[in-house]
Amino acid sequence: MAPLKLGMVGGGQGAFIGGVHRMAARLDGCFELVAGAFSSDPARAHASAAEIGIDGDRSYADFTEMAQAEAARTDGIDAVSIVTPNHLHGPIAEAFLAQDISVICDKPMTATVAQAESLLSAAEASKGHFFLTHNYTGYPMVRQARQMVSEGALGNIRIIEANYLQDWLSEAPAEDNKQAKWRTDPAQSGGGAIGDIGTHAYNLVCFVTGKPAVSLSATLRTHVDGRMVDDDARIALQYACGARAHIWASQVAIGNENNLTLAVYGSKGSLRWAQENPNVLWFSELGKASQQITRGGGGGNEAASAVTRIPAGHPEGYLEAFATLYREAADVIRSTGGKSPSIGAQDGLEGVRFVDACQRSSMDTSAWIDLR
Repeated sequence: MAPLKLGMVGGGQGAFIGGVHRMAARLDGCFELVAGAFSSDPARAHASAAEIGIDGDRSYADFTEMAQAEAARTDGIDAVSIVTPNHLHGPIAEAFLAQDISVICDKPMTATVAQAESLLSAAEASKGHFFLTHNYTGYPMVRQARQMVSEGALGNIRIIEANYLQDWLSEAPAEDNKQAKWRTDPAQSGGGAIGDIGTHAYNLVCFVTGKPAVSLSATLRTHVDGRMVDDDARIALQYACGARAHIWASQVAIGNENNLTLAVYGSKGSLRWAQENPNVLWFSELGKASQQITRGGGGGNEAASAVTRIPAGHPEGYLEAFATLYREAADVIRSTGGKSPSIGAQDGLEGVRFVDACQRSSMDTSAWIDLR
């Protein structure tokens, strides 16, 4: 099939995640980037478009103008990728959904619960689709783990441990660090480590186990003087089945780069996975030697094989996981993919509610907050 036509809002000069989304979108040939509003600054927006190779008549400085103009074209975009700071996700997505254009949005869905609830309503009313890119769910071994848990390989889930540790904000960043500037502004981010990487850890737990938590207790701390958001978060969670979970998200854990790990322990066995070595999943059964399952190698199941591109021994990683989500979004937009594990607006709302509950719990001396 011909690639779907993709637009992008954000991701211009000096941005990081925009380039990642552009590479992921074209990896499987599912999308062609043809339009964009790459910055709210007109000069930077048009300069960015020229660098990327976008025709001048499809370079915009305003996302509302872009949504209306692209909807009016006979060759208008099929979907838009949103890669702006969090507080802009909601209004941008709603502008495109109002034109029945599908939305592929970087996580978290919004900066506040009110924005997320409004966006969910807009998604439900639109003919377009909404997708949230929690990219770690696209790794083959994460899909492997999800299928194994759903098939009962671990028995009854008892304990879940997820950590996402970084150290890049251990000191106050330089003034020209664009990535740090908006992430440490509560008005733009909606939260610090808990919103930036804690949501990834929580989403990974939900995705693999299929179990929503019923309550949580959180302690959020700020270790750098003058910082207005948390940079270290510890969360305890309880589940209806009796399982307990713990999440640690930190951006001041020196010696860590993108150390996202997941361990799930059940009555029959356990699974352990690490993002920095994503092609390996460890499976242990009580009384037996631990088994190393590799991507594309022995022990792989249908879920992992479905998102594996190259033979065993050749690593697939971060960009391929992102590309899997774009390919699944394309399948849904084309109505060719059947049921997709892609994360939608309801999941996005639950992620924002998780951040809000953590903040409220921490402000109330780590009181338990009901999530139901």
